[in-house]
Amino acid sequence: MTIANFNMDFEQRVVIDTASAPWLASPKAGVWRKPLAREEAEQGHATSIVKYEPGASFSEHNHPLGEEIFVLEGVFSDHTGDYPAGTYIRNPKGFVHAPFSKEGCVLFVKLHQFQSSDTAQVRINTKQAEWLPGQGGLEVMPLHQHEGENVALVKWPKGEVFKPHRHFGGEEILVLDGEFCDEYGRYPVGSWMRSPHMSQHHPFVDEPTIIWVKTGHLPFDPHQLYR
Repeated sequence: MTIANFNMDFEQRVVIDTASAPWLASPKAGVWRKPLAREEAEQGHATSIVKYEPGASFSEHNHPLGEEIFVLEGVFSDHTGDYPAGTYIRNPKGFVHAPFSKEGCVLFVKLHQFQSSDTAQVRINTKQAEWLPGQGGLEVMPLHQHEGENVALVKWPKGEVFKPHRHFGGEEILVLDGEFCDEYGRYPVGSWMRSPHMSQHHPFVDEPTIIWVKTGHLPFDPHQLYR
């Protein structure tokens, strides 16, 4: 099954419970996907949850505008190493690999979304990296920054309430642990949200929660900077 032009209107808020979404077969045997946003069937902008069955592999390939990965389960591998759950990976334009997984893995994957000037290759084991103090009671683990784009893990303590705020250049969240909440709803583990430029919310949690979050990366009309 192919999906194209799916959730590609970046002015619309999107929420998907990936835990309940069905797995769809990819062109490669043993590799399955849950599309979250996709420009074309097998190329261009794509955001997905991807599952490798044990022993599954892809042939050698590159990604014209980069590849961003967060390993959710298992161990993901290529010629540069083996990356367990909790690893954050960025492979820039020009990087070529033939990925595989001996034991199987589940990944959060974003393709063809790097700025042309972003050439950093990143490997961070977030199980070992340091948490830094954030606003209020939050803790933050920075993962990547480039020309307005910011990627981090954010740890919320039980009962934390954050101030209402807007997202310049949009915001994207994947809930990794606990339950994230705002005035629009409650989002359990596996929830993926994408909010457009200058959207606003008032987030809080009732239980300890960890989210992967990216801001400042979504396209918008420069004539409507503060709509």
